[in-house]
Amino acid sequence: MSSTVTFRTATWDDLGRVVELIADDAVAASRTGAYGAAHEAGFAAIEASPNDELVVAELDGQVVGCMQLTFVPGISRNGATRLLVEAVRVDARLRGQGVGRAMMEHAHARGRERGCALAQLTSDKQRPDAHRFYRSLGYAQSHEGFKLAL
Repeated sequence: MSSTVTFRTATWDDLGRVVELIADDAVAASRTGAYGAAHEAGFAAIEASPNDELVVAELDGQVVGCMQLTFVPGISRNGATRLLVEAVRVDARLRGQGVGRAMMEHAHARGRERGCALAQLTSDKQRPDAHRFYRSLGYAQSHEGFKLAL
């Protein structure tokens, strides 16, 4: 990658591209759906929350990645705040070129800036490449995750 990846808070103008990036994946396509009012409501909630950031990664002026960062205050771990990293996506044409690694480094820096004690994330069991990537960053598969549709 010859250019530098830069990061900024997503704007309303980025939302269509963010939805496109998240849905460009066999695992997430059906649960993401087509851009619409639900995505706009989600964006508004993220934008209004002091503990959430929707971040886009740009390369040569184009949005090539996105992720949501949530800062979760807690009681466990001696009152630690956790960085929750969600919806990490890199444009399929750029995967394996360092964009995701730069994104995660940015996420970790934001977590440290916010006083987080640890970073955590979930990754669908159908994503072995993502699991290898997260392990390469030092993440440990330390817990079994559970989900329940409400």
